[in-house]
Amino acid sequence: MEALAARWISTFLQAQAAEANAARNTLLAYGRDLADFTGWLAHRGLAADRAGQADIEAYLIGCDAQGLSRATRARRLSAIRQLYRFAYDEGWRADNPALTLKGPARQRHLPPDLGTDMVGALLRAAAAHGRDAATRARNLCLVELLYATGMRVSELVSLPVAAARGDPAMILVKGKGDKERLVPLSRPARAALSDWLTVRDAAEEEARIAHRAAPSRYLFPAGGVAGHLDRVVFHRQLKEIAVRAGMSPDLVSPHRLRHAFATHLLAGGADLRVIQTLLGHADIGTTEIYTHVLEDRLKDLVFDHHPLAQDPVATGARRRGGKDKG
Repeated sequence: MEALAARWISTFLQAQAAEANAARNTLLAYGRDLADFTGWLAHRGLAADRAGQADIEAYLIGCDAQGLSRATRARRLSAIRQLYRFAYDEGWRADNPALTLKGPARQRHLPPDLGTDMVGALLRAAAAHGRDAATRARNLCLVELLYATGMRVSELVSLPVAAARGDPAMILVKGKGDKERLVPLSRPARAALSDWLTVRDAAEEEARIAHRAAPSRYLFPAGGVAGHLDRVVFHRQLKEIAVRAGMSPDLVSPHRLRHAFATHLLAGGADLRVIQTLLGHADIGTTEIYTHVLEDRLKDLVFDHHPLAQDPVATGARRRGGKDKG
C-alpha cells in the first residue's frame, strides 16, 4: 500500500511540475499533505486506490479533531482532490471519490497593516543595519524594492541582475508559473538599486581578479546552492531591522510589506485591477481581500461630503443660523 501511495504522489508531483509549472514550495506542500493522508489510510489498512468518499471525510474530521486550522484543512482537501482527479484522468481509478466533497472555506483576512510611518522607520533602519557599507546598501535595496513593487519574497531574492541594469523605470519580474509582469520602481527604490549595483559590481570584480570567480547572474548573489540570497536569511534580517526600528519583529515580514504595498496603493486611489496586475494575482478574487480599504475610503468620502449624511440637528442649526440673526 505504501509503495502504491508513493508512486501515485511522485507521478502526480512530476505532472504538476511539468504541466502546471508548480513552484517548488507548492510541490513540497502537496507532498507533505498527501503523505499525511496516505499515511492515515495505511494506518487503517486502506490504500489510495480503494479509499472512498467516507474515508476522506473521516480523515478531514480527524484533522479537525487535531485542532488544525481551517486553512490547513482546506489546503489538504485541495491536494486530495487534485490527486484523485489526476488518478481518474490517468485511469488509475474508475471513479473520483473526492469529486463532490466540500471543505471549510478559507478564512481570508489581512495581517495588521504597516502604516507609512512604520515603513519609513523600517527603511531608515535598513540603511543603518549591517556590519559594513555593502551589507547596509544591500539591506536598504531589498526593503526598498519589496515595498516599492509588492514582489513575493521568492521573486525578490531570485531577481536576475540583468533586470536591474540601465537604471530601469520598470523591472521585469518572473512570478508563479513563470508568468512575467512589469512593475514600476519609485525614485527611492531606483536610487537604492543604483547604489547597491555599484557596491555589488565592485565586489564581483574583486572576486574575479582574486579568485577567478565567475560572475553571478543574480542581483543578490550568495554562496549557497541556489546562488542567490536565501529567503529565510532575508526573513531573519528583516526581523533584525524591525527591532532596530523600535518595532516588534512579530509585526514585520516580507509578506506584510507586500500587503503594505497593496494597501497603501488602494488607499491612495489605485484601481483594484492595477493592483492585481502589480501583485501578479491570476484571479481578481485574490486581490479583493483589499477592498476593505476601498470601503473605508468611500465611507469617509460620503460622510464628509454628502449633505444628508451629516448630523441633521447640527445641519439644521447651521441653516437657521443666518435667518435667526435677521
